[in-house]
Amino acid sequence: MRGLDWLKRLWRPRRDEATIPLYRAIVTRARAEHWYVAGAVPDTVDGRFDAIAAVLSIVLLRLEREPEGAAPATALAEHFVDDMDAQLRQIGFGDMVVGKQVGRMMAALGGRLGAYRDAFADGSLEDALIRNLYRDDAPSASAVEHVATELRCLHDDLSTRPIATLLSGELP
Repeated sequence: MRGLDWLKRLWRPRRDEATIPLYRAIVTRARAEHWYVAGAVPDTVDGRFDAIAAVLSIVLLRLEREPEGAAPATALAEHFVDDMDAQLRQIGFGDMVVGKQVGRMMAALGGRLGAYRDAFADGSLEDALIRNLYRDDAPSASAVEHVATELRCLHDDLSTRPIATLLSGELP
């Protein structure tokens, strides 16, 4: 089946390349050392996934506020799928497992997006982080507060930025 990968790529619809700089900025931001040191996010495959999902969720929350954000949000989700697919293959997962794992990852992203949306609405971000970023294994209060502060700042900064600026890959 691996030999047909090039053929599958020919038939796959092209992703919105305009969102690639933004997706790269999201991943770069989620890989920043402070999340793992001051924020005590586990520096594991799961921890890095959770950090990317958290930052991506904040950006998606911004995009969903305006009608013109729908297409970029969809494209970002597609980039996320492509990225997770490639990461799983690099780790050594085979074709039979990758689809199921990516499906679980997309479901997890959707759950986190809803949890963070609700948390910003009702002020319970720390609780949402403990459940979703730390998977109910809470670190010190200062670590949770560090991550909460960073995500709140990102959320607030994004609210004032035009979508075109975000698409250029400029995250605050």
